Amino acid sequence: MDLFSPEFWTALVTIIFIDLVLAGDNAIVIGLAARNLPKDQQKSAILWGTAGAVGIRIIATVLVVYLLNVPWLMLVGGLLLLWIAYKLLVQQEGDHDIKAGNTLWQSVQTIIIADAAMGIDNVIAVAGAAHGDLTLVILGLLISIPVVVWGSTLFIKLINRFSWIIYLGSAVLAYTAAKMIASEKQLASVFENGVLKYSFEFLMIIVILAAGYWTNKARAKRQVQQISRESH
Repeated sequence: MDLFSPEFWTALVTIIFIDLVLAGDNAIVIGLAARNLPKDQQKSAILWGTAGAVGIRIIATVLVVYLLNVPWLMLVGGLLLLWIAYKLLVQQEGDHDIKAGNTLWQSVQTIIIADAAMGIDNVIAVAGAAHGDLTLVILGLLISIPVVVWGSTLFIKLINRFSWIIYLGSAVLAYTAAKMIASEKQLASVFENGVLKYSFEFLMIIVILAAGYWTNKARAKRQVQQISRESH
């Protein structure tokens, strides 16, 4: 992909946005892992832990980019990313069972291991958005270092204030997933028609957003009914 082409910069912005949307849990993990350290060591733990986590992500994402060339894996990755897009909308706040480190090295280890375990959704999404371009993968994930360290907390506050941002993020993930599925070489004959391809991508966005909306609406209704029963 040409460095100065609109496609390159559109993909890069998409990758950065994906990093922001999916970075919330990772920011919480970083904060929890370093919470027992003295203030002067917390910044070092966050910087080194995040750098190590992003390094592992680059390696993992590069591997996924190559794996997506295997027949049918683009389809599998796209379907998995559709599930991730849906899960982003319906996930509930939960406890993060992260053991805080008592030393700088323990905290760095915890951040790297926890991020690697939780980062599979980010890896698949970034690999799909990069369209096989390794420059995009590395550049996008390097940019995610300051994004995760300094931007995540602010972004979490924005999401809590403007819930539509999550729906926008889910739409971007659903679009990326649909493009991955439509790019599967084994399905080239199905999506060679441009109208069918764009209709499919639009449909996947609508299906995921609608499914997430109705799931959240049904959950809220159940919660109201439960509170009503308990009050009686």
